[in-house]
Amino acid sequence: MCKRSVSLILVLFAFIAVAAITSCQKQSAEVTDPKELRGGETRQTLAPENFTGQIADAYRIAREIPEILDSLHCYCECKKHFGHKSLLTCYVDEHAKHCDICMDEAFIAYEMHRQGKDVLAIRKAVDARYANMRH
Repeated sequence: MCKRSVSLILVLFAFIAVAAITSCQKQSAEVTDPKELRGGETRQTLAPENFTGQIADAYRIAREIPEILDSLHCYCECKKHFGHKSLLTCYVDEHAKHCDICMDEAFIAYEMHRQGKDVLAIRKAVDARYANMRH
């Protein structure tokens, strides 16, 4: 192999290593500003009156605490598959109606919110509960 090829390979390897380290540092850095968690969903959620039972309860929660749901990752991976911005996006259409994960996350968030927990604590608890589901 010529020196140029070896040099190019070493530069490429260094670039990949730096990118991997930077990515890991970003993932492990704990967020302390709740605004950094927001997904940016601005659309109105569907009216809870359109549903019954637990589904209506979940949509009511989305209307009641949208800032919190917009700060949560949805572990059904709808961001990856459907382009959702956050858990709140699941409630702007009927997606959450068909998804136990979306509803469970909303119920956890609501209960913790009622207990006086802040969005950072809620996010941490939801992430801990569902961490093994993330691909």
